[in-house]
Amino acid sequence: MSQEIFYCPPNEPNLIKFLNKINAVLRMDRSNLIPEVLDKEPLNILKVKFQGHLLTPGQVLMPTKVKNMPELEWIDDETALYTICMIDPDAPSRKDHRFREFLHWLVVNATMNKVKAGTTIAEYVGAAPPKGTGLHRYVILVYKQKGKLKCDESKITCHDAFGRAKFSNKAFARKYNLGPLVAGNIFLSEWDDYVQKLYRRFQYCKYR
Repeated sequence: MSQEIFYCPPNEPNLIKFLNKINAVLRMDRSNLIPEVLDKEPLNILKVKFQGHLLTPGQVLMPTKVKNMPELEWIDDETALYTICMIDPDAPSRKDHRFREFLHWLVVNATMNKVKAGTTIAEYVGAAPPKGTGLHRYVILVYKQKGKLKCDESKITCHDAFGRAKFSNKAFARKYNLGPLVAGNIFLSEWDDYVQKLYRRFQYCKYR
């Protein structure tokens, strides 16, 4: 971890933020995301709200609770543009991740805290872990861009699963020379009845 993470702010509000940040990073490490999926930990915690519920890093949220696109908030540079992605590194299961990473959401050229103002490449779909595969990790990441991106990836609608499997956030970051991973968060989820409804909505329900 960087020295910045171990710096302890002098006043109480900053100390609370600091302790929350340490907790989030530790949860990322304990989930084996680093270096399994990420090169390093995010610089800050990403504030995520699902249907008004504030996500605690590592919290278990059932698919029914995350079916709608979340609200995101992070602190960085108001003049910069950002890439947001949400991935499942446990597709189709934690033990068998041959389809890692399954892409649930990808937006580029968003301004700070205004995801809807960006260009959507993969429309949001909520957690969809197959039945009997246990808890999956879902990671939401915010990369700072070095400039406006013109991406050649085809748009993926919320009705299409094709093109989502075997995504790599690392490869995408390298391809478009993204800047630092400024914020991130993680939740866990496993199958519930909503997943079947989501599969029926997909044009392609199987991984490819």
